[in-house]
Amino acid sequence: MQQTVKGLIIREQTIGESDRLVTLLTGDLGLVRAFVRRAKTIRNQNLSATSLFVYGEFTLYRGRDAYVVDSAQSIEVFFELRSDIERLALAQYFAQLTYFLGAEEQPAPETLRLVLNALHLLCRGEKDLRIIKAAVEMRMLTLGGYMPDITACYRCGTFESDPMYFDIEEGCIYCRDCYRNNAMTAPLGVITALRFICLTENVAKVFSFSLNSDNLDILCNISEKYLLSRVEKKLTTLEFYKSITNYE
Repeated sequence: MQQTVKGLIIREQTIGESDRLVTLLTGDLGLVRAFVRRAKTIRNQNLSATSLFVYGEFTLYRGRDAYVVDSAQSIEVFFELRSDIERLALAQYFAQLTYFLGAEEQPAPETLRLVLNALHLLCRGEKDLRIIKAAVEMRMLTLGGYMPDITACYRCGTFESDPMYFDIEEGCIYCRDCYRNNAMTAPLGVITALRFICLTENVAKVFSFSLNSDNLDILCNISEKYLLSRVEKKLTTLEFYKSITNYE
């Protein structure tokens, strides 16, 4: 039985001499592993449409161990990513996060929209990379069931004070009067940005916020540390991204 889905290729690996195993992020089926038979043959019409970061329409049929790509047609190839190593590295990081946090054969339309919007912004080159990175990290964690408790102070219920404090270990915030020694200082603007990223209903708008440079650095520090505390995997792509940038 064949099934046609739209999806983004987030992972690829060579199998044998000519086959390729790709992982698709789809809205209907979540993560899908699919074989591309004889992918390396010059005449294979599916070769270019089954490369990393291609968003396309794929006709699949179910094999014994995984799906098999019967046909593929590209919709967007995000070609501009290949011209900037920093943006390509960040895209690879997003793909690895998706692979670790996603689930097979469970609908993931918001995750697909989030990653596609992030790739479009990376290609345009108009948005601060720190905004894109922090927004993807926190929204992806939210979609994966790891949203921190940022509604109000965990102890007293105060909605806002300046500053507030973000507890990485507990995944919650505290007001100025309930400060804890192991919590990270977060100006109110940073907390507001975190609430926006996690709670806005339209996933396409999670990148639509602004902070001054110092606060943006704080936001990035919080989002990355919180993510690393929840994702129990070695994020090689994050390490590579940080190695080629001034990001700390």
